[in-house]
Amino acid sequence: MEFEYKCPSLWKGMDDATREAVFAYGERYKAFLDAGKTERECAQTIIRMAHDNGFVDFADVIKSGQAPASGTKIVYNHKNKAAVLFVVGERPLEEGMHIIGSHIDAPRLDLKGHPLYENGELALLKTHYYGGIKKYQWTCMPLALHGLVHTADGTPVNVRFGDEAGDPVLYITDLLPHLSKSQNEKKLSDAITAEQLNAIIGHIPLDDEDEKEPIKAAILHALHDKYGICEEDLIISELELVPAQNAVDVGLDRGLIAAHGHDDRSCTYAALEAILNVSDIPERTAVCLFVDKEEIGSVGNTSMGARYFENLLAELFALAGKHDTELSVRRALAASRVLSADVTAALDPTFPEVMDRRNTAFLGKGVSMCKFTGARGKSGSNDANAEFLAELRRTFKHHNVPWQTGELGRVDEGGGGTIAYILADRGAEVVDCGVPMLSMHAPVELVSKADTYFSMRAYRAFFEGVR
Repeated sequence: MEFEYKCPSLWKGMDDATREAVFAYGERYKAFLDAGKTERECAQTIIRMAHDNGFVDFADVIKSGQAPASGTKIVYNHKNKAAVLFVVGERPLEEGMHIIGSHIDAPRLDLKGHPLYENGELALLKTHYYGGIKKYQWTCMPLALHGLVHTADGTPVNVRFGDEAGDPVLYITDLLPHLSKSQNEKKLSDAITAEQLNAIIGHIPLDDEDEKEPIKAAILHALHDKYGICEEDLIISELELVPAQNAVDVGLDRGLIAAHGHDDRSCTYAALEAILNVSDIPERTAVCLFVDKEEIGSVGNTSMGARYFENLLAELFALAGKHDTELSVRRALAASRVLSADVTAALDPTFPEVMDRRNTAFLGKGVSMCKFTGARGKSGSNDANAEFLAELRRTFKHHNVPWQTGELGRVDEGGGGTIAYILADRGAEVVDCGVPMLSMHAPVELVSKADTYFSMRAYRAFFEGVR
């Protein structure tokens, strides 16, 4: 009997077939990242992939007037910014579901309401950062513009440029070192202010002597020529700046992926593949929640804090002939098991001082279970129950899925939260379980291909359970 806990690198002793599967998964994941650099694009991609894999729209299930049979695959589009996928199980919903919840939003720069202006022979865009970022990291790098604009007649226009070969990009400047004496004396958090995150979008003036702001005017003409939009349309738009770089391999061995939005699209894609590949009818209904607004506290009508998931359950119970749908929803959630699929920080050998090495996740050692998140004295944490952790350990062992545990840094250093507490508030058993990573919340983040692949394997095992 082995008494000592060991957690070796997944790469050691990996057979050729598994290595091939890991790298093939990495290519699919990179394609997903490139297709969905915003929450809208991510939701659109998820819904399209669900339809391609036999999922039917929730609205059509409601129209049928009948409770969906076991094995029915259902997709719900929530305001084009969130999605819910179901695979109906053998057991009644009231006996609980197996739910994986991840978020599809990521830290970025949003455009302000009146973004476009001219100054110093340049046309620029004013931004407002979204989520927790280090502001200085967003300077001096190519940026792409993504989002949705509506014209005066209500026509939706998708804007996306900066990613493809030959596309122009946007750019935020920083001071040259020759003139940054005062800047260098500031705290890192103050060296670049939010109001200095202004993105250059043009330089050539319109050839019209009557124009007071000819460069701004030239950009407005260009936007109208390309997208049919005007300045008033920009004021009511939803536009985001994201890194122009697409997902790329890192290292001569290609074992890592650098990309924007690993937090939390690495878990999102793992959960998506897991539910798309549920082949048999699961014992309990399998659910994937792909939610918005986690990075700003899970507030708003597309976040986990909204009630749309509970409304969907109420609709299903109504189709099943339940008269007290509210009570049924409460019973179903309280009996459910949930993986809060969100990333965690891995040990960074360049900054080891912020971690407790014995209690941190490592790259290349598999999905990380985090019993609690929160800050310092577990403030804002879910703190999973031991019984549920024991159940997951049995499940992962049964399916030969490697796993590790981690905490988000030294106790006094800081902390962070996920959506776990929200579903736990409904009575469900919940634990954070996700991909370890480096450079979290940077414009471009880093993960191991092995961890992303085996996280998908862990999520599939969770859905399949132990029968």
